[in-house]
Amino acid sequence: MQFKMIHENYNVTDLDRSLAFYEQALGLKEKRRKTAQDGSFIIVYIGNEAGEFELELTWLKDHPQPYDIGEEEFHLAFRTDDYAAAHALHEQMDCICFENPSMGIYFIQDPDGYWLEIIPTR
Repeated sequence: MQFKMIHENYNVTDLDRSLAFYEQALGLKEKRRKTAQDGSFIIVYIGNEAGEFELELTWLKDHPQPYDIGEEEFHLAFRTDDYAAAHALHEQMDCICFENPSMGIYFIQDPDGYWLEIIPTR
């Protein structure tokens, strides 16, 4: 028996803002969406041509307050083939929240506070 990771969910407070952030910061674009008939939720799957894994962004109508995401101990990691250009973009976007030069990595933070690790191709 085998299992394949296919997506991870992040709940977001402003879907349009999150979609714009993920497209600008990581090149992730909408692949498909599901909207509840009663308008209570919208789920958008985003990804890119580099792989099959998707990030599922979920907006809930009745949850306007910020999400409690704990102590930011969990995160998604992204490998980039141009670390310097990625760092420059994220610096310009002012979304770098932590750097670890000795490990050669840094983290960016999305509009809802989720951390995303950026790793160079080694």
